[in-house]
Amino acid sequence: MITAICPGSYDPVTNGHVDVISRAAAIFDRVVVGVVRDPTHKQTLFTIEERVVFLEQALAHVENVVVDVFSELVVDFARRHDARTMVKGLRVFADFEWEAQMNQLNRLLAPEIETMYVMSNPAYSFVSSSGVKEIASFGGKVDELVPEAVARRFRELHPNGRPGAPVSPQE
Repeated sequence: MITAICPGSYDPVTNGHVDVISRAAAIFDRVVVGVVRDPTHKQTLFTIEERVVFLEQALAHVENVVVDVFSELVVDFARRHDARTMVKGLRVFADFEWEAQMNQLNRLLAPEIETMYVMSNPAYSFVSSSGVKEIASFGGKVDELVPEAVARRFRELHPNGRPGAPVSPQE
């Protein structure tokens, strides 16, 4: 069985994430979606439990996908799941610059693990978790950008919008 991982903070999961993961699931026998418990580069809006539930609900239709939490090096997470491939989505050139740096570091740590990049579906190439959070914080509608459970949670958090609501840095 060939396993791949799709790591990320998923704060929150977007339809772009679901698209990339679903496409990876069509290539690999098993895909483990790795949710970073406490990302060091940003503070999360949603708890780890919420992020996992959002992903499990959004991916329930994909039989060969499982969700797991990690708080170790991503290459160690891949090894723990016997995955030799890490799948990452790319939207814009800025994503490529960041991912190229991460790729080189990961190759240094684990040359046996390859990273495969999946280009975003053009319909989602502008969608980022941070952008979605900002729209929702001002009461904007995000229903077409995120799974239904995420949109519902945003409506609960920001029923009338909150001008000046803090947003985490861009993902």
